Formats: sequence, C-alpha cells, structure tokens
Amino acid sequence: MTQSLIGLARVSTNSQDLQLQRDAFEAASCIRIFEEKVSSRSSRRPGLEQALDFLRDGSDTLVVWKLDRLGRSTKEILTIADSLSDRGIGLRVLSGTLVGTYTPTGEGKFFFTVMAAFAELERDINRERTMAGLAAARAQGRVGGRPTVMDADKIAAARFRQAAGETPTQIARALGVSRATVYRHLAG
Repeated sequence: MTQSLIGLARVSTNSQDLQLQRDAFEAASCIRIFEEKVSSRSSRRPGLEQALDFLRDGSDTLVVWKLDRLGRSTKEILTIADSLSDRGIGLRVLSGTLVGTYTPTGEGKFFFTVMAAFAELERDINRERTMAGLAAARAQGRVGGRPTVMDADKIAAARFRQAAGETPTQIARALGVSRATVYRHLAG
C-alpha cells in the first residue's frame, strides 16, 4: 500500500481565500484536499472530520499548510496529532515554524509540543494586536466596520413614518434599508 498525502485547508471566514493553501497542497502532491471555512471558535470541523474519515490507517499522511490550521489550541493540536499517530498516520506541515513531518517520539514530540504552544501564542498575540489597533483607531475617532446607511435625515424620516403608524418593514422598504437597520436606529 502506497503512502498518500491528504491535504486539510482551513480559513476562518468566508471572505478569506483557500487558494494559497490549495496551491501548496498541489505542489506537495496531495491526492485529495479537504476544505473548510470555519471560525476558530466553532467546535464543528466538517473538513477535518471528512479528512480523518478518509485517511487510511498505517499508510496516509495528513498535510496542513500551517500548524495553526490543524487546531485552535495547543491541546487540540496535540490531541489530533496523537490520534493520527495512534492510527499510524503521519502529519506534515508545509509552512510556518514547524515545517516537516511529525513523529510523536522522544525529542520530536517535545519539539512539536513547544511549536504547537508557539503557534497558539502567535495567534493570541495577533488577536491582541488587532484589538489594540482597533482601540487606538476608536480613540482617534475612527470607527471600523461598515459605514452606516442611516444619516440624520433618514433617521428623522424613519421616526416620522413610525409616528404615522408605518411598520418597520414598510419603513425599511421606503428608505431602502434593512428592517434590522430600522429596528437598530429606532430603538434608541
């Protein structure tokens, strides 16, 4: 039985693109690529579940683009890696701090544990930097996110229509905004 490389591509949001990971898996000669667009906070990982079901015990290797794509925490990464090892399935990382194939023995296991912890730390630091940047922008009067569609005139019109007895749905249609926007601006 020949060893096959099976790719697992993951991004956290629908706006992110998997193409960079796909290209890396194709260059590594993966015969199959499982994909998922799942938030790191989601407990359900359909792409991972499908890949784990597809992998053949004792012969295949799971390939991830970067270690943090395998799991959300050091504990989860190590649990998945140990589970793969118990099944005789290899783990290969294509980029980042831990490039190469994981073998859960001796010094290799220690090194992998430390690298998994660093991957989790790096993700936490990036999140902290993002939050600090957003706080600094807010302190300077800049607000992130989508620009509001309701200016002072539209809010006044919405209030007038509400006082005249129109429903939020009617107001939303008349102003060309969503009903949720009407509720949000008329609530306060």
